[in-house]
Amino acid sequence: MVVVICRISARSPKSTSCPMDVPFPGAGADGGGEVSWSNMIGVIGRDLFIYCLHRLSRWEYGAIASLNRDFNSVVRNGDIYRLRRKNGIAEHWLYLSCGNNPPEWEAYDPSTGRWIQVPKMPPAQCILWESLAVGTELLVFGSERVALRYSILTNSWTGLADEMNTPRYRFGSASVGEKAYVAGGGDSSYGNVLSSAEMYDSETHTWTPLPSMNRARYGCSGAFMDGRFYVIGGNSSSRELLTSGEEYDLNRRSWRVIDNMAQGLSIEVVNMSTWYAPPLIAVVNNELYAADYSENNDLKQYDKLDNRWITLGKLPVQSKQNDGRDMGFRACGERLIVIGRPINSTDEKVVEIHSWTPDGQPPVWSLFATRPYRGHQILCAVMAC
Repeated sequence: MVVVICRISARSPKSTSCPMDVPFPGAGADGGGEVSWSNMIGVIGRDLFIYCLHRLSRWEYGAIASLNRDFNSVVRNGDIYRLRRKNGIAEHWLYLSCGNNPPEWEAYDPSTGRWIQVPKMPPAQCILWESLAVGTELLVFGSERVALRYSILTNSWTGLADEMNTPRYRFGSASVGEKAYVAGGGDSSYGNVLSSAEMYDSETHTWTPLPSMNRARYGCSGAFMDGRFYVIGGNSSSRELLTSGEEYDLNRRSWRVIDNMAQGLSIEVVNMSTWYAPPLIAVVNNELYAADYSENNDLKQYDKLDNRWITLGKLPVQSKQNDGRDMGFRACGERLIVIGRPINSTDEKVVEIHSWTPDGQPPVWSLFATRPYRGHQILCAVMAC
């Protein structure tokens, strides 16, 4: 099987197809013949074949799936990704939309430095969008009760809105493995701020209600840290800015309020009669960071013991909108990624993508890509599978 892996992975990453019947010497039924790609799985066994493939780069899977129907089935049914998750193997790909409305997505593979075009979403027009990645899926939600799911297994989009128990927008969310957690937001009537929460299982495509938070929150942010789901900031039903956070214990199935958890983050006023902008937060190695896109343009880290935010240094990009929607901030494996307009630049049609690996020192950001910006909203999610 080592021969098989070498021969497959030796193909150029640019390739999207492979010969259908490449000879595999020395394993024929007559003891000296050849076995083609089409019956390779039957020769070595399906379990062994999947075990070998799951250690290849995700980039190779498209070429492998194109070999024949059996190989396509092995890749597309998700068994490889389930085995990768079980064995702690994950590649972190960035999914990014830079200002289109509706969003147009592309994916970035850090291992090859290549961008991959994602199929276009079904037509939909919304004022605001939000996104998260879970398992092998990208979930995209719009403010007009639009919800869509993109699967890397089928390379296609499907509807999602009717599956959620309580359709919502501008909520806090975070994912771990094949599960995603959402809480708060506004309901489909645009009048009610929610305290309810749900868990999404990407393996079964089901939403399970969770206990409600202590406070209703709209325009909040979510994070998963130390095995718990956190929801931070937001607006109350009376348009009050909430500086508290809440921690959900998955085992006890209960919420705990953390007073002043968002204190120290400059959460900008979008409209006094409407809402405050959510904080931009991300978790790397169970440490919580925030991109403070106010005038100071600081990177901050949360001190768990003292319940306060510490300024680490400056961000390499800036937001030119008071709700920060022209900036993205995500964890990508052991790196932080920030996306936004270049500082002191007059070019309104480009965004820069920088990364930094937290090391206990002041941040030294590395620019690794630029993308055209079309002026509506930056959306980003990191899929780890």
